[in-house]
Amino acid sequence: MPGLGSQALCQLLAAFGSPEKIYSASRQRLRDVLPDAQASAVAAGPVAEHQALIAAWLQQQGNHLVTLADASYPQPLLDIPNPPPLLYAKGRLELLNMPSIAVVGSRNASPQGEKNAEEFSAALSRQGLCIVSGMALGIDGAAHQGALKAGGATIAVVGTGLDIVYPARHRHLAHQIAEHGLIISEFALGTPSRAQNFPRRNRIISGLSQGCLVVEANLQSGSLITARLAVEQGREVFAIPGSIHSPMAKGCHQLIKQGAKLVDSMQDILDEMKIAPQSVADSPSLEQPVDSEHDPLLEALGYDPVSLDVLAARSGLTTERLSAMLLVLELEGKLTSLPGGRFQRIA
Repeated sequence: MPGLGSQALCQLLAAFGSPEKIYSASRQRLRDVLPDAQASAVAAGPVAEHQALIAAWLQQQGNHLVTLADASYPQPLLDIPNPPPLLYAKGRLELLNMPSIAVVGSRNASPQGEKNAEEFSAALSRQGLCIVSGMALGIDGAAHQGALKAGGATIAVVGTGLDIVYPARHRHLAHQIAEHGLIISEFALGTPSRAQNFPRRNRIISGLSQGCLVVEANLQSGSLITARLAVEQGREVFAIPGSIHSPMAKGCHQLIKQGAKLVDSMQDILDEMKIAPQSVADSPSLEQPVDSEHDPLLEALGYDPVSLDVLAARSGLTTERLSAMLLVLELEGKLTSLPGGRFQRIA
């Protein structure tokens, strides 16, 4: 019903005990629980058109509606303040009660940040953890991709109705998650992308998970909201450090100062969550191998973005020679070119 959010629904259920008793209550009794406008909407009864829309959606393969009364409702969400009274779900419903970790971060991530998100998510999924994220651009998308590539489990918690794919650029990813993982939303079908919806969905991302890993974030990143909610919900918070010169690392550094666990390998997470590793052979680490042929240039690059002039000064090579070597390294996937004529090492 328009104007009736999760908090009002929970108040009604607490007061009356079941949907049947809510709908059989008088308008005056409803006013004891809700403001007049909301009480009048409930007294008027369900909106037939919306009921028909949901019924048709539920006929499609893989679509589910999970309520607080269902055995499949995720137990971890019952422990958080203001749990969503119902969840629209598309995909593998059994993932809702699987041990999980949230992997979140900036939409405008660096290539190294996306690589870290993908590799950590792949490795953690091989340890039996479901990767939970928000299907946004940047770190979220890389986290889902990592879990899928490893054949693991992943849940996308979105801020729109499940009949809308947002961002549109992730349409293919959404189909992959729906087929091999799970997409969930507390928002009604047809709900468009609204800025205020995303902080709300963040409480579900952290609430589903035993811990929250922030891969890369600036100080204004929404992933810091997820981390704060994780702390309030009693979850572990982890953060990957970065360059002191990178704005994309400042959010993670702030979290570490506030008590988040500094992470530079998967083992840091497993130790904190008291999970015995199944295999550490492919454990990601922030220590990167050095290429034998171009190791002086890779050493000169470091891991911060750097201009061609600075690189020439560090390496003692001519710009012509540098340009040729940088092109080879870029084709090999060992560095990426950035706006402004800068380069950054990614392997």
